[in-house]
Amino acid sequence: MLVKWIRCTVVDRRGFERGQRKWAGLLGEPGFRGQGGGWSKGRPQVAHVFTFWESRAFYDSFMARAHDRLASGQSGTYKDIQAKLFDYRFDVKTGFEPRFTDVDVVRVAHCRVHEDRVEHYALMQEKVWNPAMAGSPGMVRGLFGEAPGSEFLVMSMWQSAAEHGKYRTERVERLLLRAQTEADVAALAGDVVQLEPSWTV
Repeated sequence: MLVKWIRCTVVDRRGFERGQRKWAGLLGEPGFRGQGGGWSKGRPQVAHVFTFWESRAFYDSFMARAHDRLASGQSGTYKDIQAKLFDYRFDVKTGFEPRFTDVDVVRVAHCRVHEDRVEHYALMQEKVWNPAMAGSPGMVRGLFGEAPGSEFLVMSMWQSAAEHGKYRTERVERLLLRAQTEADVAALAGDVVQLEPSWTV
């Protein structure tokens, strides 16, 4: 599965939201698995969108055909757009599926990892972070993805911001030490996204 993560700064909120609803046109596209997104809780003008495709071939085909027509509805409503593609590696918890109807918040972490630490980082994700997140009340599902250049995406879906907040305060510092994250990670950026139900496809 291919994961596309888009982040941008919105300059015309109403126009952007109107255009976002037009992405319902993705339904029926070959290989399309789901889309959802919302607003950054920390920076209210930043929007995040997550799209899932069965494979790179289906995604490339869509980009060559229908993408520009759907995207034109949002032209001029945003700036500083960044889009990244990640290959799905494994679930965080079990049974990941690109569904957004039963969650309110997505936590996204984007890590650039030192090349000689990639194996260790992936192992710690599986052995330390995954069980901790999977055992947290309110954490519904998530995934771990990889992009060329030792870049990784950790995406977790939560029932509410309050549940995610509890997990952060109680566990994160201890887990960082156990997983030796500082030694693995060259750069880390993340955000908590309040989902907008009308953006779900």
